Amino acid sequence: MIKRLVLSVSNTVKEREWKLYKKRKYNRLRNKEFTIIGSNCTGAFMYYDLGLEYLTPTVNLMIEMNDFVKMAGNLEWYMEKKLVEVKENMQYPVGLLGDVRIHFIHYNSFEEGALKWEERKQRIRWDNLFIVGSEKDGCTYETIKKFDQLPYENKVIFTHVEYPEFSSAYCISGFEDREEVGVVIDFRDRFLRRRYLDSFDYVRFLNGKKIRSRRGKL
Repeated sequence: MIKRLVLSVSNTVKEREWKLYKKRKYNRLRNKEFTIIGSNCTGAFMYYDLGLEYLTPTVNLMIEMNDFVKMAGNLEWYMEKKLVEVKENMQYPVGLLGDVRIHFIHYNSFEEGALKWEERKQRIRWDNLFIVGSEKDGCTYETIKKFDQLPYENKVIFTHVEYPEFSSAYCISGFEDREEVGVVIDFRDRFLRRRYLDSFDYVRFLNGKKIRSRRGKL
């Protein structure tokens, strides 16, 4: 009985602190109408935790990193392409955007994913773009290098180790013993609710400021 009561109080405290933490982040944010083009759900969770509208089509989906770098390198051209369904033996729908595969991992059907893609694509703020990648989903050292060379001032790729030679690479601690960065939107095993992502000051990033990695340059 006492243990359940303590656990209930602890969870209440954590939840309230988490809400206040997100509110403080929102209050620091000066740039509130931006587009994050992300390779997976990481960018979408920045919108989600800040309580902002998704001004991007890259929500609830995944794009393998080599395809993502290719798409980001010619973004306007790809955004003019129509999604075509790909019939594959997958547990989720897949679409083809030109020669780039869009994995609709959190949609029940291709039609649902394509509809949301087209709807949110119209919201893109072309003059306020942020590119967010992750060292996973087929990402190699060469992929990171190509990402770093993309012609965008505001870009970051989350990595499992430091790459000080790349100014856009930011190491998320906790995945050093793996071959790639883990799921950074998961919560760490700590008293206060914090995502792995929260070790990166994405509010400062979205405000257009450079972020320095612990040993890197960003």
